[in-house]
Amino acid sequence: MEKLVIDVVSDVVCPWCYLGKARLEKALAEVEPQGIAADVTFRPFQLNPDFPPEGVDQRAHLAAKFGGEEALDRAHAQLTELGKEDGLDYHFDKIKIGPNTLDAHRLIHWAMQEGNDVHLRAVDLLFKANFEEGRNVGDPAVLLDIGQQAGLDRAVVERLLYSDADKDTIKQEIEQAQKMGVSGVPFIIIDQKYAVSGAQPAQVLANAFRQIAAEKERGSANLN
Repeated sequence: MEKLVIDVVSDVVCPWCYLGKARLEKALAEVEPQGIAADVTFRPFQLNPDFPPEGVDQRAHLAAKFGGEEALDRAHAQLTELGKEDGLDYHFDKIKIGPNTLDAHRLIHWAMQEGNDVHLRAVDLLFKANFEEGRNVGDPAVLLDIGQQAGLDRAVVERLLYSDADKDTIKQEIEQAQKMGVSGVPFIIIDQKYAVSGAQPAQVLANAFRQIAAEKERGSANLN
């Protein structure tokens, strides 16, 4: 079994990141029977680091960004259709607040320290809360619920959330990604050597994983 190490640079309010996550999971499910496994870790990125802690009016912000409400509605319709193809149920109309995601990334960081299952569960719950339930993932109360649901100790998360714990760690990790050339997300790094930018179709990812695994296997054989 060839084991790939996959780092996914993403933001929990990026709709393409949610789509990219679904496609990554589909690709990994396709290559697993062929003897290819992966350790997946989600790394932080902030699309809107300057948003205030209370967030902004989501629709007004995006309408300004896309050049009007009609353009925004077209973009959302396209993403909704693409999401359906990969089993996602976007509800953009439910999202009222565009949050600052620094605390959400801190929660993901703490979940990672509890093990990969907890980490991936927290990431999944955050994406779902934002895109399917329209919950404000910048709200400490929402983050406490998600942390508990993912398997974290609620009292510990509450103490950490109301402190500055790991804020600098997250900011440094984002800065490091930017220095590596990451300017948009999702951005997938495989074995710290190969990069895939954007929410590529599952088939494209599966083919990439097969090629990289084959190269690793050849490298191992040459060493023996």
